[in-house]
Order: sequence, then C-alpha cells, then structure tokens
Amino acid sequence: MSIVRIDMNSDEFQAELAKTVKFTDKVVKQFNWEYNPQEEINEGVQLGLARNKIMYNKRFCPCFMVEEVNGKPQSVEDRICPCKPAIEKEIPEEGVCHCQIFCTPEFAAAKRVELGMEEAVHTHSRGLTKEECASLVSQRELDGDEMMALIEARALGMVDFKLVDVREHMEWQMGHIKGADALVPTSSFFQTLDEAKLDKNENIILYCHVGSRSAHCARILGDMGYTKIGNLTHGIVSYGGEKER
Repeated sequence: MSIVRIDMNSDEFQAELAKTVKFTDKVVKQFNWEYNPQEEINEGVQLGLARNKIMYNKRFCPCFMVEEVNGKPQSVEDRICPCKPAIEKEIPEEGVCHCQIFCTPEFAAAKRVELGMEEAVHTHSRGLTKEECASLVSQRELDGDEMMALIEARALGMVDFKLVDVREHMEWQMGHIKGADALVPTSSFFQTLDEAKLDKNENIILYCHVGSRSAHCARILGDMGYTKIGNLTHGIVSYGGEKER
C-alpha cells in the first residue's frame, strides 16, 4: 500500500470541506467555544476532518491514528469530532482541545495577546556545540526551538539525524518543516516505512500536527527495535522555523 493521495482541488473534496467547515461552525456555536486565533491551525484540522470523512466516512480527529479493528476503521482513543475527551476534560481544564481548533473565549483572548507579543519577545536559539548537539538529539522529547537549533546544526555538519513527518500527504502539501527527510503517513505507516530507508541505529526525530500521532509512532518504532527515536512534543504548530510546500 502506497501513500494515500487525495486531490484537494477535486469537486468531491471541496464539497466535503465546505460541509466540514459548516460542521465545525455548528460545534463552536453549540458549545459556546471559539476557534483558535491561529487560522492555519483551524484550516489544517478542517482539511484533516474532511479527508477522514472521505476515507472512513467518519470525521475522525486528524491528530490521532486510525487503525483497522475487526475489519473496520477505528480512531485511537475513539476520537470522533467533537470528541468526548475534548468536551469533558481538555477544554474545561486546559481551555483548548488536543488538536487546538476549539477553545474557550478566555483561551482565545490570551492567545491573541500572546501572538501580538511573540515577535517582540522571541529570540532564536543560540548556536550549539557538538557536545550539546549530541545531547539534544538523543532526547526523547524536543520543543520547537530545540528542533530549529538541531536543523541549523545539521546544516553545518555538527549533528546527523533523520526528520520524519508522520502526517498525511495532504498535510505535507499544505506545509512541512524545511529539511524533513521523509513522509511516512500514519494511515499507511507500516507499508511506507520501508520506503523511508531508516536505519534502526540512527537518530530519528518524528513530528506531526500537535505531537500525538508522532508519539504513538515513536512507541511503535521502539517496539520494532529502533533505538534512537525523538519526538517534536507539540508538533509542527510549535515550530517557528522555515516551512515549505
């Protein structure tokens, strides 16, 4: 099985996307939530929901793997939008759902303030020594700034690793981290893993949208004997470096 490619410009997909936007609008209104002020996050999740609706006939949360159970597709943790964990726990306790599309008005207001300040207060990661590179690339969890620093260091020949995107082909087309070495979508993970030609003893860093699918894939690779697996903890949404389409 190869990577599943869906034409985002097709009439079928555009029609389903329009239905999905109406669906998420209805969810926001029903629960008195707000959309995340970061529009690219909302767009990415809506595209993922539309894709899953076409593929599985259910709006499975795009931030979690879909597996076949007894011949039927099933989302890990049974995440179907709007998912029960978001309604009962994540949004009441954290102000935002796991995929970050839905949030409370208070969370949205704070995020707007944060986004307004971000440019003024953000500083790029300093250059790393080789020893720091070796220590950092061996960590199981990395934040966005650490990932940026490692990519910069790799370009200078100070460290070596493979950066693997485990999102779907459509998400990759929308934008991926510049310097990503391979796309191994969770929907065809085992079938496309061989194509990535990853060595079980090399440093491998995984990322997805917000870190859930990549964390799941990291555990799978560990069980398969891969020894040096890292995860971009909060996914591509936390990455401030250069992206490309």
